[in-house]
Amino acid sequence: MTMLKWWIVGISFIAVNLVLLYLFIDILGLTVFVSTLIATEIGTVMRFLVNDRWVFGHRTPTWGRLWQYHVATAGGIVIWLSMTNLITWWGIHYAIASVVAMACSVFVSMLTNFLWIWRHKHGAAVAENPQSLP
Repeated sequence: MTMLKWWIVGISFIAVNLVLLYLFIDILGLTVFVSTLIATEIGTVMRFLVNDRWVFGHRTPTWGRLWQYHVATAGGIVIWLSMTNLITWWGIHYAIASVVAMACSVFVSMLTNFLWIWRHKHGAAVAENPQSLP
């Protein structure tokens, strides 16, 4: 069930990302490069909050898990940013480029999410980080 929820969040954020890109590029007139940087950060924080609570069941997010999530998703983010900008440079529409780039980065994100940030530790109970986000 956890994997299904993770995929639901990921697929839902394709739409969120496309809306953000449309807002930044078509409405605000920002470049694709600047727009992808801003959309990446907004999407990363939003996805972390949804995954942390709904998918992995933590009552409150922590700075530690948020930091781990940023580090873990960095590889996927670099892949997405690079591919999106490269594909649009070839003349492909940013929306198509973004979806293709997401497909390329999803594997990296899946591994880091399940094997590092929210992995299940066997044995002793895992203590929550008391420094929760405000």
